[in-house]
Amino acid sequence: MHASSLSRRDFLRSAAVAGATLALPAFVPSSVFGQSAPSNRITLGLIGMGLMMGSHHNIAMGRDDTQVLAVCDVDRGKRERAKARTEKSYGAKKPSGVYKGCDAYNEYERIIERKDVDAVFVITPDHWHTMISLAAMKSGKDVYVQKPMTLTVREGRLMSDVARQYSAILQVGSQQRSERAFRKAAEIVRNGWIGKVHTVYVSLGEFAPPQDLPEEPIPDGFDYDRWLGPTPWYSYNRKRVEGNYGGGWRCFWEYGSRKNGDWGAHHFDIAQWALGMDNSGPVEFRPKGYEGAEYQSHIYADGTTVWKNHPVKDRQMIQFIGDKGEVVVSRGDYLATTPASLKDRPLEPGDIHLYESRSHESNWFECIRTRKPPICPAEIGHRTATVCHLNGIAERLNRRIKWDPVKEEILGDEYASRWLDRPHRSPYVA
Repeated sequence: MHASSLSRRDFLRSAAVAGATLALPAFVPSSVFGQSAPSNRITLGLIGMGLMMGSHHNIAMGRDDTQVLAVCDVDRGKRERAKARTEKSYGAKKPSGVYKGCDAYNEYERIIERKDVDAVFVITPDHWHTMISLAAMKSGKDVYVQKPMTLTVREGRLMSDVARQYSAILQVGSQQRSERAFRKAAEIVRNGWIGKVHTVYVSLGEFAPPQDLPEEPIPDGFDYDRWLGPTPWYSYNRKRVEGNYGGGWRCFWEYGSRKNGDWGAHHFDIAQWALGMDNSGPVEFRPKGYEGAEYQSHIYADGTTVWKNHPVKDRQMIQFIGDKGEVVVSRGDYLATTPASLKDRPLEPGDIHLYESRSHESNWFECIRTRKPPICPAEIGHRTATVCHLNGIAERLNRRIKWDPVKEEILGDEYASRWLDRPHRSPYVA
């Protein structure tokens, strides 16, 4: 154990044992129960120090009740910069101006094996989410994992089952659930204020087609074999591994479900929430062009149809259309309704009140302490990721997919069923 701290988990475990046989001493130092005491501070490991980790890193360093003990990335430059940034931030709070307590690793296993780390952020490309998260939960750690939760449907079922088995607090990074406008839109739909919803439009955007890329030299300090991990081997090219808002690795089917898993993991998730399908899902997935359709879609058992990239009213993100009205919602706290009065209508005590979280990370930290489920736990993350993956399968195979959300099986298509999981490249096998 590193000398910097007795972990919160170990403190609580030892306190519980001591409490069973000993009374508390008459005088206890205030540091034992203070905001930054071992019993309150959540110690963290950050895994995947790319573009999407930035805000999580800032939040973790900015709180008095959390402490970043280690960072990990297969790019030496990224992990060393993250280490320096962490130590500079903590050093600025010390009289000496110096702090040297953050370790940097190439292998995530080095963080998993540490007993003084309570929880981890897993903000890697999709193909690494499951292996790292499973290892963390099995070691007794709680997990915040980027969306979509997994690379495949079968991985999702495994993740949810393991989270339940180990009583892990797993939060999926579907942070729109922690934004007021999306929660209000979902409550409007769930309470039937726009009547029976029959159509949902979601705007996901488009990536360029995957490219055949020429081989380039692997940069010094970049562990490309480990970046590829369980996925098939391809020669290195910068565009294959970079993370950016224009695509990068997300353009390639090997590492995700393209836009289905990128923005789909956000907007399909809100549709699931609003339609009351958090523990279920659609029954049919149709690719673009099926029976002449201009847009890709998936359909629920009651006929409600979600259309991917159909234009949304006022060029926003999600539009719910019911037989008595509409709801349009986007980031930036955008919410518009027809009738217009619905967006300001308060909930009554007898109405459905959805889980309220005002900060996705804070919700996770709070639930680590209380052991109550977070707003987007593993089962919800799995169900949303399943929608993403099945849309991807329908798109790649260019045919309709029928789905049983209870048995979690593709119906009547043995070949398509093989796509519910993917082989892992040795030695990266969970």
